[in-house]
Amino acid sequence: MSTIGTKKRNYIFDFDSTLTRVEALDVLAEITLANNPKRQEIIDGIVAITNKGIDGDISFPESLENRIKLLNANKSDLKLLIQELQKKVSKSIESNRDFFEAYSDDIYVISAGFKEFIDPIVATYNIPSERVFANTFEFDEKDVIVGFDRSNVLSTHNGKIQCLKDLNLEGEIQVIGDGYSDYVTREAGVADKFFAYTENVTRDKTIANADHITPNLDEFLYINDLPRKISYPKNRIKILLLENIHSDAFTKLSEDGFTVETVSSSLSEEELIEKLKGVHVLGVRSKTQVTKNVIEAADKLMVVSAFCIGTKQIDLEACKENGIVVFNAPYSNTRSVVELAIGEIIMLMRSVFLRSTELHQGQWNKTAQGSREVRGKKLGIVGYGNIGKQLSILAEGLGMDVYYFDVEDKLALGNATKLNSLEELLQISDVVTLHIDDNAANKNFIGAKEIALMKDGAHLVNLSRGFVVDIEALVSALKSRKLAGAAVDVYPEEPRKNGEFYTELKGLDNVILTPHVGGSTEEAQRDIADFVPNKIMAYINAGNTVDSVNFPNIRLPKHNNAHRFLHIHKNIPGVMAKINEVLAKFQLNITGQYLSTDEKVGYVITDVDKQYNQEVIAELKKVSGTIKFRVLY
Repeated sequence: MSTIGTKKRNYIFDFDSTLTRVEALDVLAEITLANNPKRQEIIDGIVAITNKGIDGDISFPESLENRIKLLNANKSDLKLLIQELQKKVSKSIESNRDFFEAYSDDIYVISAGFKEFIDPIVATYNIPSERVFANTFEFDEKDVIVGFDRSNVLSTHNGKIQCLKDLNLEGEIQVIGDGYSDYVTREAGVADKFFAYTENVTRDKTIANADHITPNLDEFLYINDLPRKISYPKNRIKILLLENIHSDAFTKLSEDGFTVETVSSSLSEEELIEKLKGVHVLGVRSKTQVTKNVIEAADKLMVVSAFCIGTKQIDLEACKENGIVVFNAPYSNTRSVVELAIGEIIMLMRSVFLRSTELHQGQWNKTAQGSREVRGKKLGIVGYGNIGKQLSILAEGLGMDVYYFDVEDKLALGNATKLNSLEELLQISDVVTLHIDDNAANKNFIGAKEIALMKDGAHLVNLSRGFVVDIEALVSALKSRKLAGAAVDVYPEEPRKNGEFYTELKGLDNVILTPHVGGSTEEAQRDIADFVPNKIMAYINAGNTVDSVNFPNIRLPKHNNAHRFLHIHKNIPGVMAKINEVLAKFQLNITGQYLSTDEKVGYVITDVDKQYNQEVIAELKKVSGTIKFRVLY
């Protein structure tokens, strides 16, 4: 890390909702009122009083007095309170313990809380009692908390202002807090800067009066160029999620500290280029086209994530050439697609869709004609990947005879029979279901020639890609009743937004049409919203590229007291040697180094065990062939 200037700084921390995630008196209320039948009503009242005091809507002495009356607390309750507060230290405060150790002489805690519980908490962060300024309780003869020391300046309205005046500290004074009593120090001129700390709570008045908004301590340390756990605060990493991606993804990524924006629809190329300015991570589903033009214009972009199985909508090679890692969700919606396939097979075989349409039109047509059981019928699965295999097992459970064809050698599950040619499968199957990938070579994989090979009266199910079936040939076969029916979920051209849509299959009474919803179940979308963010976080936070679809895969051990450099480069001779020459020049000891390459790029992660300066970074970025370089911590 770079060194800081010589100007003396004093760092003044609030306690409640800053150093800890909670308001201590609210937690004390939870403890003391545990068996009170009006517990929640009283706690809600205490919280309301707390917030009024924090926002400056009532005087602090009034807030404090009213809360203590409602608490009904004893000195013995404070021990339990301290135990709870120890568990509720703010996440980024805990992760930057080294800062408190190294800068202890410059750190003060000035709080409207109470020394009885603050001292034990901050002592573990090397902040001694003499640099903690707070209120103190008053107890009666039975150790019941009955009040507070009213002679203490911090028990008065705007007490922090007077406390800072009395301290008469030399040098710059920076106040870090979440409420009214913190930001008024800046307005009163006793603090040089006020940082609104929003990791735990966000208050509009506080933000409006801040010199800086700090969602975590990492941001505060970054602004001040102080040593910190991570080199670049997560809140400065911007993530854009398009196409109504499940809200769990937003929650997960936000809770990890990233700044996340969501857009419900897809974007055109021009719109996307504009929207990606300053964005580090892009999340899409199937409609947004992440083209070469988009990638080359997005100078900050590090990750593109497909919240679906397919990646056809993303130019993988352009991403690789620009050092952008791509992830997808290859397994998360497998079950959803399989269940739809099973349902559609049964509905086609039983003519359910036709009977339902007739009844909606007022026609009662109770007949067994064209209605058959699936038991004993031959199911032909084209593509025996994750979906094909799971479909194989479920279909066999229904009593179907399962056959499959795949261009790769795949081991059969259960009693499924592997066939050596597509032609053989088409000729024997009562139902053919397609589960093949988005390789461009698969365009019109099923055309007039293939349909002609199918049994008369067979059914076709396509839940894979729209372009793999020649729609004109399929329409012809359905109209002529060569095929008894079809179920189609994907189309050669699909709109970017919900609205009107036309297909030549529209209006055919023996076709089930669905709008690309094979993987669109609540369960699948939740699973995807869990799986993909985990991959994003593993890469951004640690450098892991496991399961990337376009990048060399590296699984890294957990770092420990080391700085980690991530270097993406063209796969040309000598790059590793040049990287290590730079590290040796600055006498940096390598504690771990991990390299993986493919035919185009190399990805090397280096852990070093000592501080570094900006010259190291500058020289590593200049290494010939460098595509992207970043420092994790």
